[in-house]
Amino acid sequence: MDIFHHYIIMKRNPNHRTGGAGILHYDKVVVFLNYREAVDYIEDIPKFTTKNPPEHTRELLNRLGNPEKGRKIIHVAGTNGKGSTCAYLNAMLMEGGCRCGLFTSPHLVKINERYKINDRDVDDETFLRVFLETKRVIDAFTAEGHDHPSYFETLFLMGMVMFAEENVDYIILETGLGGRLDATNVIKDPLACIITSIGLDHTEYLGETIPEIAGEKAGIIKPGVMVVYDGHRPEASAVIAQRARECGSESYELTDDMYELVSNTKEGIRFLFRYPGEETEELSIPYIAPYQMMNAALAYFTMKKLEPVHGIDNKTLIRGIANSHWEGRMETVLPGVIIDGAHNEDGIGRFVETAEYFGRENRIHMLFSAVSDKDYPEMIRTICERVHPESVVTTEVGGYRSVPADELAELFEKCGCPSVHAEPHADTAFRRACENRGDAMLFCVGSLYLIGEIKAVLDTVK
Repeated sequence: MDIFHHYIIMKRNPNHRTGGAGILHYDKVVVFLNYREAVDYIEDIPKFTTKNPPEHTRELLNRLGNPEKGRKIIHVAGTNGKGSTCAYLNAMLMEGGCRCGLFTSPHLVKINERYKINDRDVDDETFLRVFLETKRVIDAFTAEGHDHPSYFETLFLMGMVMFAEENVDYIILETGLGGRLDATNVIKDPLACIITSIGLDHTEYLGETIPEIAGEKAGIIKPGVMVVYDGHRPEASAVIAQRARECGSESYELTDDMYELVSNTKEGIRFLFRYPGEETEELSIPYIAPYQMMNAALAYFTMKKLEPVHGIDNKTLIRGIANSHWEGRMETVLPGVIIDGAHNEDGIGRFVETAEYFGRENRIHMLFSAVSDKDYPEMIRTICERVHPESVVTTEVGGYRSVPADELAELFEKCGCPSVHAEPHADTAFRRACENRGDAMLFCVGSLYLIGEIKAVLDTVK
């Protein structure tokens, strides 16, 4: 049953135009608001728009009572691997008995997924209650003539209120887009900053080169706050290290030569992690993608450096990282069926490393989709040249950003894939791919929207 709240809100007048940064024109009405209506309201805020300046978010946090103050926060930015790194941090802290709030994006099926308390999605009642509390402040703010907060900004504000009310010990905070101008960057004194791999993505917003994008991500580094970062791209590392020096912050670069694969099976990876001056440790992670070694190392090393704060012993950290879980990132959802949210050049490059590895002893089939603002022709070329899938089913996701399944299929055919089928409906495409694969491994990649569609129908697929 839906939970209803009798609430006076400022509701949009359909006869008025919306402003560039969000909803600006309202009429005051009395409504009964339920969870579904709250989600619809949030989803109606433009997602791809000019960011509000940091001062905008800071003022709203101030009016909400500065719920972020006094919280132990770990802030994570990067192009790929942010969510996985956050999940590792969350798992280790929880294993150590800490109460954790985790804020990530995007969601795959339901918007509540963006907020976890001790690894459980917040329930609808909590989501609605926090939305209403935040909305009252937003209404008063916009009534004074200020711009409405953006989609992500609204969700971030809700998260800070939610975690304060739940009295969490730690907040693990993933940036949305970029870092320097991201809404999450109003946090003044995190315990640590982590920057995961840097690649070319969202170039229309962040810059067209790796150094430019690295500069945006490095914008989360705060004076005197430790930063741990993925150092496999020297041109990105140079920018991050320079920013750390400017801020007087200790910085720790992790490179590929610091970890060594022990084994990689369908159940997961074991690897050795070595940092100069530190003891070598063997870590286990429940994922099959080699790039997850770096994400796990970033999280583990950060937790080791923060031991004076959290007091969790090393055995507990190792046990926690082995028990981590992150949906949609090289996740085995059915025997032999793996879904991965690789959706850009760097992500696809790392995906094919895994597919190549398992392709030595397994036949590979694929389900693929992408959205129009990604370089999907290059993604498809990379897959065909390195993975050589026996068959591919293409489908459509992403609403107005979708690419026709027929267009994607034609690109696979031109790249030499021997068997390609176009199926516009994602649920039907997933079922067809599962039925056709036989004893082959099935990888479903190309878009987080695709992963969300698959998650929504998994229970109906045997």
